[in-house]
Amino acid sequence: MTKSQLVEQLVGQTPCLNKADAERIVATIFDSISEALIHGDRVEIRGFGSFSVRERDARQARNPKTGELIRIDAKRAPFFKTGKELRQRVDCD
Repeated sequence: MTKSQLVEQLVGQTPCLNKADAERIVATIFDSISEALIHGDRVEIRGFGSFSVRERDARQARNPKTGELIRIDAKRAPFFKTGKELRQRVDCD
């Protein structure tokens, strides 16, 4: 499902909501989750899952084309863990 499909579904399920308002709602939710992760916060949506940031250590890797050793810097990466209810719903269907 794409962001625009999500907006269309939201408009379809809520007759009093127009497309522009639905786009703003979806954008606000995604922006809020992004901002929380940027600040190192954890976002938990009960029954769906949780978003957090994981620290990845610096490491050495090998360029597969040349075989040369390269250094990969430490970084932070977003991580999503599914909630129990979502896992059960996906597994049953």
